[in-house]
Amino acid sequence: MSVLEKIPVREQDPKIRAANFEEVCYGYNQEEATAEAIRCINCKNAKCISGCPVGINIPAFIQEIKKGEIEAAYRIIADASALPAVCGRVCPQESQCEGKCIRGIKGDAVSIGKLERFVADWAMEHGICASPSAEKKGKKVAVVGAGPAGLTCAGDLAKMGYDVTIFEALHQPGGVLLYGIPEFRLPKDKIVKKEIENVQKLGVKIECNVVVGRSVTIDQLLSEEGFEAVFIGSGAGLPKFMGIPGESANGVFSANEYLTRNNLMKAFRDDYDTPIVRGKKVAVVGGGNVAMDAARTALRLGAETHIVYRRSEAELPARLEEIHHAKEEGVVFDLLTNPTEILTDEKGNVTGMTCVRMELGEPDASGRRRPQVIPGSEFTMELDTVIMALGTSPNPLISSTTEGLDVNKWKCIVAREENGETSKEGVYAGGDAVTGAATVILAMGAGKAAAKGIDEYLSSK
Repeated sequence: MSVLEKIPVREQDPKIRAANFEEVCYGYNQEEATAEAIRCINCKNAKCISGCPVGINIPAFIQEIKKGEIEAAYRIIADASALPAVCGRVCPQESQCEGKCIRGIKGDAVSIGKLERFVADWAMEHGICASPSAEKKGKKVAVVGAGPAGLTCAGDLAKMGYDVTIFEALHQPGGVLLYGIPEFRLPKDKIVKKEIENVQKLGVKIECNVVVGRSVTIDQLLSEEGFEAVFIGSGAGLPKFMGIPGESANGVFSANEYLTRNNLMKAFRDDYDTPIVRGKKVAVVGGGNVAMDAARTALRLGAETHIVYRRSEAELPARLEEIHHAKEEGVVFDLLTNPTEILTDEKGNVTGMTCVRMELGEPDASGRRRPQVIPGSEFTMELDTVIMALGTSPNPLISSTTEGLDVNKWKCIVAREENGETSKEGVYAGGDAVTGAATVILAMGAGKAAAKGIDEYLSSK
């Protein structure tokens, strides 16, 4: 095979995987990983590193794969990333590290994500993990939320020698890794649980079923519980809706609820009692990764599934790999289409959705072409289930119970990007609680920046 082409990755057959929840992508074996690593030209000015939100030394770990030194490769990755087996699976590499790869100018970029996944999985199989800090600083830090931002911040602080406790509202740690991303993309027991255990091996304590803002407040953590700093990584779990007629009908769900029932509460398994609607014809409104996850889940639960998105395929915000997988599995894409009303029967159950066709006009403030309604294009889709995947915003519980913590008009906590510092002394924040819904790796980058900020703050006290 030419060095201009990446080594293909093995996957489940689309027809088979469309009826199960097992992982779609098998990843590389060592022979495939070595062949792919050889494609890296080890640039002196490696732009891939600047494309990584947590700053992994990518050429260095790839050189170790070439030499067959997989443990050394893992140590390099683990120095920067708390969740490499997760990132290797769900990061949007094509717009980050791989998007900056020099190899990609005249051919395929190096498959950095698949190589990271190989190394992380190899380390898991061989019981290798990052080492805890020998030096203890004798200072306590609280982390709110056991999602990607919280786990990263906690792991980095533990490596620095801090005594860290994570407070998680749900009954299991993992945040969006657990409730948001389906099993077929990110296995829970095999990957998520083990990555969290690796963070705990650094000395991080995790307390579940603690709703900060109800069970305990940020002020109480600082004044009564002996914590000298707090990081808020509580995510963005409040779903958004369109505000169109019929949206409160039976059979309309937020993607957040639908995926939580399926992923965290295991509704897809026959040995669990969690109820979930198994629609016959389902429309998922939205075009991001969450929309793809919801659509591919509905498909696996037996539905004819449609993605309804008001822009064209070029504007779909989801990862190219997720769009490709959804199409292969049989998800129907109704693009340049926008719902205007959800139709119901006399009992309030969904029977369909009125939509209009759209066309793209001039670019808006963000530079994306603005969708406009084509006059007289109204039509009806027959449906029994509608899933709204339109993004999420932070739950205001923490900000409303914390005096002196500034939020913006979207109820996101205001924090400095470079170190996570908020308007309240000793309180830092990052991830979706600050930005609104974004990616796992951006949340991890924010957790990493905040850990550095907290260390600087506590070191100066």
